[in-house]
Amino acid sequence: MGDMLIEARNLRLTAGRLVILEDVSLVLHAGEIVTLIGPNGSGKTSLLKALLGLMRVSSGEVIRKPGLSIGYVPQQFAPDLSLPITVNRFLDLFADRAAREKALRRVGIDEATGQRQVSALSGGELARVMLARAIAAKPDLLVLDEPLTGVDVAGEAALYQLIAELRDELQCGILLVSHDLHIVMAKSDRVICLNHHVCCEGDAHSVVQDPAFIELFGARGAFAVYPHHHDHSHDH
Repeated sequence: MGDMLIEARNLRLTAGRLVILEDVSLVLHAGEIVTLIGPNGSGKTSLLKALLGLMRVSSGEVIRKPGLSIGYVPQQFAPDLSLPITVNRFLDLFADRAAREKALRRVGIDEATGQRQVSALSGGELARVMLARAIAAKPDLLVLDEPLTGVDVAGEAALYQLIAELRDELQCGILLVSHDLHIVMAKSDRVICLNHHVCCEGDAHSVVQDPAFIELFGARGAFAVYPHHHDHSHDH
């Protein structure tokens, strides 16, 4: 495990009287893939935005490594159909030509696709372009919020494999939000289960069946099961 990249200490985030996050703490190191899971509305995206400084926290603190560089893929990116821009021109907004070409090649985008309109890309192609944008500056930390939205099942495994390879090549940390844990489980070093607070977390390399976890999340969908412990009870 490498240097500490980012740490949250006892974060509380509210919107009026609504408590979005309560007493959330986590730490992420270089070379580590951490996956956030949880039901819809559990605060996963809000936590990412708080870590990135895009949302103000009510209390607690976020500590970042000095000079930390971050590549971010947001949950939703809908190209404006009225704004014609090619993939190459889009990435030129964020990186020089050499970095752009290298990043696109690394994620599997060829020269012909680079000349196409962003609005004409498939879900898988757009996911790769957004990933190229995030890695072009060789960040210390990649923050990926549901990066494979719109990608078909056949493309998901390949893209998660690519994300794991990028971690090794860049020696960066990766903080990932995903629901596709049947694929992610093989690539994650740690999984944090969030439901407005940290319910549990565990090592993704030693998967076990935990009745408490299944009871809490089984009815919500197909979540992979990770070893973890509960430090408090839940009202089911």
